[in-house]
Amino acid sequence: MFANHKYIAFETIVIKEIRRFSRIWLQTLVPPAITIALYFVIFGNLVGRRIGEMGGFQYMDFIMPGLIMMSVIQNSYSNVVSSFFSQKFQKTVEEVLVAPVPNYVILSGVIVGGMARGLAVGAIVTMLALFFSDLRIEHPLITVAVVLLTSAVFSLAGFINAVFANSFDDISIIPTFVLTPLIYLGGVFYSVQLLPTFWQVVSGLNPIFYMVNTFRYGILGSSDVDVYWAFLILGVFIVGLYSSCIWLLRNGKGIRT
Repeated sequence: MFANHKYIAFETIVIKEIRRFSRIWLQTLVPPAITIALYFVIFGNLVGRRIGEMGGFQYMDFIMPGLIMMSVIQNSYSNVVSSFFSQKFQKTVEEVLVAPVPNYVILSGVIVGGMARGLAVGAIVTMLALFFSDLRIEHPLITVAVVLLTSAVFSLAGFINAVFANSFDDISIIPTFVLTPLIYLGGVFYSVQLLPTFWQVVSGLNPIFYMVNTFRYGILGSSDVDVYWAFLILGVFIVGLYSSCIWLLRNGKGIRT
């Protein structure tokens, strides 16, 4: 009976999160898809013709996995940070916290909701990619696994940002000054093999670099990183971020007033 009670709570939170972004799909799903489509046209098609090949593939094929992953990362993160902070701002989060529901159920529902938006935008971008490239997936299981884990990582990161944010301005600082630079320096548009040794080492400190390249390996069968090492890094991030989120919920840090 208690297990059923927790499942209903989890399902309710997930449905609420999905309805939240799907109700305003013109703001949440369409704009990022249009943005990535412009990347395909400008960088993949126009610039790519002059570049030729990158990493043994046509430039359009090379950047396609990175652009799909970029859309998943940005939207998984932004959905959770905006949703949970809005609940804090409107004081409705207190109603959830006083309910007889374990913290891990609340957190899981919010995170799955963020993943749903990230994966939805990723699916739309993937369909758009079919108009620009002959999409093929060399390793389906690896492709699915890495996109799910990456979406979970940045949904958790968005939750932490929302907890510590004190204003709507605060929820845009991390995406602007941390997340965006890491994405653009994560090998989306280039192969790390083109960089000097020093910058290859610096790229190795960027977690997004491993996520993008593992996703590229799943689709194209080629990567600049060890795939097993990348999955280990993803696992460490998920455990660390999930534990941090549970601790923040338990202690009411930045949530209870």
